[in-house]
Amino acid sequence: MRIDDQLLADAKAFAAQQHRSLNSVIEDALRQLLRRADASSREPAAFPTYGGTGPARPDIDLNDPRVLKSLMYEEEDEDYRTRARDVAG
Repeated sequence: MRIDDQLLADAKAFAAQQHRSLNSVIEDALRQLLRRADASSREPAAFPTYGGTGPARPDIDLNDPRVLKSLMYEEEDEDYRTRARDVAG
């Protein structure tokens, strides 16, 4: 096996900093590379769909984070306003 001199020097320095052997660093690097390659070759996950012909609410832009945030807190805000009115009398 031939390894670029600078890459080998960097790997040795990394191993020394981590108090590990060069062999274990190289083994871990190979494992990570092979895991990534395996993960990228998998089929994408399939998500179930439940009928319908389009967005549940066509007035909502799912690409706008501000809209999504306001929807997430919409119910909470209404509960808060109701409690505030009750307290105010």
